[in-house]
Amino acid sequence: MSGEGAEPQAIRKLAPGKLVIASHNAGKVREIGALLEGYGLEVVSAKALDLPEPEETGTTFVMNAELKARAAADLSGLPALADDSGLCVDALGGDPGIFSARWGGEARDFGMAMQLVEDKLRAIPDAPRDAHFICALALAWPDGHVEWFEGRVDGTMVWPPRGDKGHGYDPTFRPIGHDVTFGEMDEPEKNEISHRGDAFRQLVAAVF
Repeated sequence: MSGEGAEPQAIRKLAPGKLVIASHNAGKVREIGALLEGYGLEVVSAKALDLPEPEETGTTFVMNAELKARAAADLSGLPALADDSGLCVDALGGDPGIFSARWGGEARDFGMAMQLVEDKLRAIPDAPRDAHFICALALAWPDGHVEWFEGRVDGTMVWPPRGDKGHGYDPTFRPIGHDVTFGEMDEPEKNEISHRGDAFRQLVAAVF
């Protein structure tokens, strides 16, 4: 297993063939599929296989990613890759964090979630707007073996939202060193610097 800043220490390589992306989020599945192009994998989503979404009971991004990957691998009989990612706002004590999707309610309304983050920031006098995204990846095999990787990108919260690309909180997050939000970036540009791109570079170095 590996984490941010660590040398990849994978025990098992991922062979070409089918790989389940353990997500029902179409934007996330598309982004992950793009990052895995060229490695001989036939990517299929958990939604396409009609796999249920397990309850995310973990207390960290890694724990939730592993829970989802293990469930998909067990039910499908195929290797499965899960991502658990979220926005951590410093002034909010790291919230929404692992509850990032849940801040959008049952409908996963990220317009509502972004507004909620902004309202909470405005309620704090002179609140700094520093934030970061975390992405934990867990790659599980049907026999229970798991590898995990964690990536991070730092930035600033902006308001109002800018751009209609990406997904989730992207329109309100401007990465350090850039004048545009993730919501304004084309996917290849975002993948070069994103938390998910960081985690995937670690995964690729380790398992291919």
